Amino acid sequence: MDAARWAEPAAVRPGRTGLGLALACHPGPVAAVTALACALALGAGHGPGRLALVGAAVLAGQLSVGWCNDAFDAGRDARAGRRGKPAADGTVAVSAVWTAAAVALALCAVLSLACGGRAGAVHLAAVGAAWLYNVRLKATVLSWLPYAVGFGALPAVVTLALPVAAWPRWWALAAGALLGVAAHLGDTLADIPQDRAAGIRGLPHRLGSAGTRLLLPVPLVAATAVLVLGPPGPAGAGGAAALVLACGAASAGGLLGRWWRKGALAGAVVVAAADVALLLARGAVSI
Repeated sequence: MDAARWAEPAAVRPGRTGLGLALACHPGPVAAVTALACALALGAGHGPGRLALVGAAVLAGQLSVGWCNDAFDAGRDARAGRRGKPAADGTVAVSAVWTAAAVALALCAVLSLACGGRAGAVHLAAVGAAWLYNVRLKATVLSWLPYAVGFGALPAVVTLALPVAAWPRWWALAAGALLGVAAHLGDTLADIPQDRAAGIRGLPHRLGSAGTRLLLPVPLVAATAVLVLGPPGPAGAGGAAALVLACGAASAGGLLGRWWRKGALAGAVVVAAADVALLLARGAVSI
């Protein structure tokens, strides 16, 4: 019998709790989503104090999601022998990660509601969807749904937190949701073999690496198209250029992904950056 199949998280090495928590929160996605929320808040006209409040609420929510993910998956990651997982390799105790996730979630609730009742409710619903992904939907065909909900909710959190709360324009919500689906596909693509070994069967794992590379350009280009064609008035040369860039970068990323493990993700990042610029330029999150 394979002993690794029954492996548990390694014994905790003392004196590394701070480092372990910093790595277990998934710092890259935490920083990226928080920066996106702050950029949207700045574009919507939030003052410094309100901008800081929105950013802090999103940061706390993202920290809670990242820590929940690593804590919940610790046993599965240990059985699969996955590297770079602090809760599984003994860098930090699983109980400490769960505690950090709970504290961050409580702080997220306080900060989110301080942004306003409706903004807080929307943000907490998005964070709740991300927790549901961690504990249930990650291993199902609906693994994409929490990403669509979370990214789609960001413009709403920002506009509902304004002094005169209002929902954002429909194309901001739609583009956010599509970018969320693309983020899920791109982020998962490089780890599909390891995730499968750990028993995860989300949508990208069912499609396989080749199928996910083929699907990834669809939500990316669709998000750009929504941002270019959704607002009233002509798209203009800038919109046409954005569509060409999206098609080219997404396709090139998919092709590079055959030889470079993170090629498709790199292409997705280029398109996502262009879409965020479009979102801000078109005033999609202003009332």
